[in-house]
Amino acid sequence: MPEFRLYNTLSRTVQPFVPADGETVRFYSCGPTVYDPAHIGNFRTFLFNDLLRRALRLEGWNVAQVQNLTDVDDKIIRRAESTGKTIIEVTEPITEIFHKDRRYLRIEDAEEYPKATTHIPEMIALVETLLEKGVAYKAEDGSIYFAIDRFPGYGKLSRLDAREVKSGARVAQDDYTKENAQDFALWKAAKPEDEATGAAWDAPFGRGRPGWHLECSAMAMKYLGETLDIHCGGIDLVFPHHEDEIAQSEAATGQIFSRFWCHGEFLQIDGTKMSKRLGNITTVKDLRERGVSAAALRHFIYSTHYRKQMNLSGTGLEASLEAVRRVGEFAHRLETARGGTPELAVAAREGEQAFRTALREDLNAPEAVAALFTFLQKANAELDRKGGDASSLAEARRVFALMDSVLDVQPRAQRVVVGPDRVEPDPASLPDLEPPELEQVRWAVGRLRDRLAARAQRDFAASDAIRAEVEERGFVVKDTPGGTQLERWR
Repeated sequence: MPEFRLYNTLSRTVQPFVPADGETVRFYSCGPTVYDPAHIGNFRTFLFNDLLRRALRLEGWNVAQVQNLTDVDDKIIRRAESTGKTIIEVTEPITEIFHKDRRYLRIEDAEEYPKATTHIPEMIALVETLLEKGVAYKAEDGSIYFAIDRFPGYGKLSRLDAREVKSGARVAQDDYTKENAQDFALWKAAKPEDEATGAAWDAPFGRGRPGWHLECSAMAMKYLGETLDIHCGGIDLVFPHHEDEIAQSEAATGQIFSRFWCHGEFLQIDGTKMSKRLGNITTVKDLRERGVSAAALRHFIYSTHYRKQMNLSGTGLEASLEAVRRVGEFAHRLETARGGTPELAVAAREGEQAFRTALREDLNAPEAVAALFTFLQKANAELDRKGGDASSLAEARRVFALMDSVLDVQPRAQRVVVGPDRVEPDPASLPDLEPPELEQVRWAVGRLRDRLAARAQRDFAASDAIRAEVEERGFVVKDTPGGTQLERWR
């Protein structure tokens, strides 16, 4: 069987990958800092993680994935202090939004979602170990710092030249946008704002709170052991976050912290030209309100390799909306077909081979998407021939299900039938509709009733104008014998 290969940031090369035990991939992915809802750029990274998880399982491996939730850090404390809340009161609602958004985008559940605030004992134990080993020290302000000049391997992930590091310099705050080649905080001595917001804990070395980097190391090793198979995150986390994770983890255990480091590139949002209908989408809530399905965003994200930057554009999203509509139509056709041709089975097997090959070569999602649509094109041509071979049809269904189990770009339609005297089902009964989405559906139903009235008066120009107006809002309108059908893809 061909090798499964991944780009390893540590080696700067694409390397063959197998889990250390040959069975289960121990996989850690950096999650959100829950003080504001994650934006689409964050979710590009989480969708990359989701694709990797599914591709690993396609290879026959089990996956044990841990994704942390950072619910104590400087930004959270500042937000809590400014609003008169505790850090838990700030983070709990945002955590709920994250999971809601994640499920909407069909990102599979990780095995564990540990929160920093519920793993303080593990972090304290790690700091004690580092103090005992002499690679950490207590500063005058009572905080504990990691001395990078006492860890010879510092800089191996980011390729930082250790000679440029300022020995003895310290960073008091974990600012995600900074790249400080200096000693970093493991444990920060409690300040009045920490105490006021519930962000301080007792420890043998002094009351305080964990540094950002410490959280991930402690939680990763608790659930996955001293050596991980894969550690993922956005490209912006290579330094200092992941570099510091390596230093504190390997200094504590003497073992390699992670065999592979995989990083996703940025999704550019600001400054891009969006379409009039889609507007400036930045969050999943914005996306939902503008009628962009989860399937369409997944298709859009996977149309660019995870190690290449991409721009969020209205034109690109419109193209993805059309692409997944084709996927949905093909899925329906495949489900209702009565037979195929021998060539249909050939197209299926060729499509599967191309699909697997693409994913095995550093998770080449654009090539995998291309393999799916090539298969759709060939399969549609064979279905047009109306063959009666049941085994070929079964093979095509198997391959399509396999491809979609990884990409998950088949849209799920929500339908409302609008007749002169009825609306079925009640839009309020549609699953998971946000209030703005519900209002849009109700608006569309009202306009379709106006359309029925126009058609009854044979005012077809007005009827066509109303249909165009409704479809401009992201709906699909179909006239059927049972009434006018309003569709929105999910």
